[in-house]
Amino acid sequence: MAPTTDATHDPALRSWVASANAAECDFPIQNLPFGRFRAQDGSGRIGVAIGDRILDLRAAGLVPHDDMNALMAQGPQARRALRTQLSQGLAAGSAQQAAWEQALVPQEGTEMLVPCRIGDYTDFYTSVHHATNVGRQFRPENPLLPNYRWVPIGYHGRASSIGVGGRSGTCGAAVRRPRGQLKAPDTAAPVLAPSRRLDYELELGWFIGTGNAQGEPIGIGEAEDHLFGVALFNDWSARDIQGWEYQPLGPFLSKNFASTLSPWVVTLEALAPFRAPFTRPAEDPQPLPYLDSPTHRATGAFAITLEVLLQTERMRAEGLPPAVLSRTDTTRAAYWTPAQLVAHHTVNGCNLQSGDLLGSGTLSGPGPQEAGSLLELAAAGRQPVRLPSGEERSFLEDGDTVTLRGWCERAGAARIGLGEARGTVTG
Repeated sequence: MAPTTDATHDPALRSWVASANAAECDFPIQNLPFGRFRAQDGSGRIGVAIGDRILDLRAAGLVPHDDMNALMAQGPQARRALRTQLSQGLAAGSAQQAAWEQALVPQEGTEMLVPCRIGDYTDFYTSVHHATNVGRQFRPENPLLPNYRWVPIGYHGRASSIGVGGRSGTCGAAVRRPRGQLKAPDTAAPVLAPSRRLDYELELGWFIGTGNAQGEPIGIGEAEDHLFGVALFNDWSARDIQGWEYQPLGPFLSKNFASTLSPWVVTLEALAPFRAPFTRPAEDPQPLPYLDSPTHRATGAFAITLEVLLQTERMRAEGLPPAVLSRTDTTRAAYWTPAQLVAHHTVNGCNLQSGDLLGSGTLSGPGPQEAGSLLELAAAGRQPVRLPSGEERSFLEDGDTVTLRGWCERAGAARIGLGEARGTVTG
C-alpha cells in the first residue's frame, strides 16, 4: 500500500535540464508529474514536467500513444518502472540527453489540456473544520451532523465543466459568473439572476489509475494501488444559489458551472517522502474496520502545504502582486485520507474507472487563516477580507484572479510542487 522511497527520490540527484535544479522549483527531477499538452501539430500529447520544460513522452520513445487514461490504467508497477526510466534519462550525465533534448518543449506558451478523460467526478467533504465552519452558518445549534465523523460524505459532480488553469504569466481559466435562482430571506419568491456570492474552494483532486469491477469493493489495503496521483482543484461555488437549492439533495447548479484543475498530476510515488501518520482524536469515533488498518494508520496521510492567493483587477493595474489569503497543511485539514475515499466509494460495489476524479472537498485547517474559502474567511460576508490595495472582499468580483498553490517539503527530501491552479472571474 505505501510505496517506499528509492533512488528516484535522492535529494542530491540533479538533472541535465538546468531549470530543474533551481531552488524552489516545483518540478525537480524528484517530482516528474504527468500532464497533457497541445503539440505544434494540434494533437494532444502526454508530457512530464521537468523544470520549466515538458518532456514529450512519445517523441522521447517512452510511450507509443497519446492516451493518458491508458497509461494510468497500467497500474503502479508499470508507473514506477516508467518513473525510474525517466529519472535515469533526465539525470545529469545520462546517455539519453542528446536524444531527449529534441523531445523537450517549453512550458511557457504551451497550451495545457485536462490531464485525462474524466468520466466521473465525486466531490467529498474531508475537512472537519470546513464542515463545522459552514455548518455553523446554516445550523448554529448543530453545526456538525452526527454522521460526519463516521462516513466520508460526498456527492457526484459534473465532469464536463472541469478545465485547467495554470499557465505562467496568464490569468488562467476564465470562469463566467453563473446564473441561478436566488432567494433572499425577506422575499416570498426567488429570482433568476447572476450569483452575487461567488466563491472558490481550496481542494485536491485525486485521480483513479486502475479501476475495479462492478460489485467488487476495493479494500483499504489495496486502495492506493488504484490511485494514480493528485492535482490542485478549485471547485468554484455560488453560495447564494447553493443556500436555496441544496436542501434536500445537496449542491446542483451552485457547483456544476466550473471547476479548475492544475495541469500536472503528481504521482503517489513522488509523494512517498511526504507520507504522514493518519490520526484521529481519541475522543472521536475511530473508523470502521473497512476504513482502517495498521499500515494506513502509520502512513496513510500526506503532508501537502496549500495556499490561496487573490489578485484583483485593480491590483494588476497598480502592479501589486497577488495577496496570500490563507495557507494550511493537509495533515491539519483532512479528516479522511485518499485511501479511505476509494475504499468507501467502492464498498457498495461501485465501479471506478481510469481517470475518475475524487475531489477532497474544501481543505480548511483549524486556524482562522487556514480557511479554504471566502465563505469562511469573511464569515459569510460579515467580516470582509481587506487587501493590500485597500479593497475588501466578502465574495469574488469580476476580474478577480484566484490562484491555488501546493508543495511538499521536509528535511532530507527534495521539495516538490503541485504547480498552480489559476482562474479569473468574468461577467
